[in-house]
Amino acid sequence: MQKKPSEVTREPEVTEKIPAASKEAVSFLSLIEIKEIQPCLFEESLVAISETGETIGTFSVSVKWAYYSLDGWLEEDCFLVCANSKGTIDGVSCKISLTGYVSKKLEILEQRIQESVRFRDHPVETRTKVMQRHGQLYVTKVIVEKDEEINASTFSYKCAQLEGFISESANFLILRVMARRQSLPQNAIFLSFDSDQHICTSTYNSLGFQKQKVKKEEVDVFVIERTVHSIEAPPLNWQFYFLPDGHLSRRVQVGSPAIMLILQMPILIDTDEPDPRPVFEKVLLDWEEDAELYSKFLDRKEELQASHATYVRRHPELNTLLADFLQLLLLRKPDDVVTFAAEFFSPFSSQQAPCRSFRSSDKPSPFRSHV
Repeated sequence: MQKKPSEVTREPEVTEKIPAASKEAVSFLSLIEIKEIQPCLFEESLVAISETGETIGTFSVSVKWAYYSLDGWLEEDCFLVCANSKGTIDGVSCKISLTGYVSKKLEILEQRIQESVRFRDHPVETRTKVMQRHGQLYVTKVIVEKDEEINASTFSYKCAQLEGFISESANFLILRVMARRQSLPQNAIFLSFDSDQHICTSTYNSLGFQKQKVKKEEVDVFVIERTVHSIEAPPLNWQFYFLPDGHLSRRVQVGSPAIMLILQMPILIDTDEPDPRPVFEKVLLDWEEDAELYSKFLDRKEELQASHATYVRRHPELNTLLADFLQLLLLRKPDDVVTFAAEFFSPFSSQQAPCRSFRSSDKPSPFRSHV
């Protein structure tokens, strides 16, 4: 899949003071590896349930590998996150769709969010686009009423100031990683967008394990609470209930009249782990007592003896050469037999210049440390 982003014009940088993420948050993001994210790439869907137990909508999330193009031809491996939520609350139709491209380092490349609310015949739509280019994070927000643009704002942030930032797209991956670990970083303060796309802090807290009934089955779920601390508005709070493999079983936004639930248990994802290397005990082998091995030994022995005898018959000079060496050896009776043999046979080497054996006692020998 290839994405061709539109050209980005220089927008005014935000002059507001940007908070800083904690060291624990930055370290947590930097230590997440691809092999840990790989099992988090899957699709899932939930239904929206009202306070009266009525089904009023749906919620779905999909995360998969994709390609992102910065200039129309050079592609980069990344994660494509798609989330959709739609339903009707008190007769008002609501729909939210998110499409985001996240780098392998969980940094935002591009993100588009479209929120639409229909009050009878009066539709209102908010379109938010975020793009990273040339060390800047560009944000464009447009409000449309009845197909007419009534408000538009554009601004940008320096990426260097956004260390520890988690976009809404990356948030889905971060939550799944936390759920699979079943642990959260301590004292971690991240950066996020608030509802107006201003930079604020966000935190994740563990609420421990709880029981949840899915049809007739009761399962253990790990609960994570995420809070976005908006600068001007009250904080936004969500509670996410996860199965052991990272599937979402329940999602609650504090203050919302609806909750998201799964209707049936998904097929849980098992991470393949290599089997332990087998350990074989050492068994002492007495080959002389093994009839089969002893028979093979005798056959091999006879085969080598025959081969050696054939070689000696084909090279009669071998007997003469060995006889001469043995005769001289017994005549000289040297203390160093190995060096004596080396000096005796060296004239026969094709790499040595022709010469007499034992030329003289005053010539240095290459086989002796001294004469």
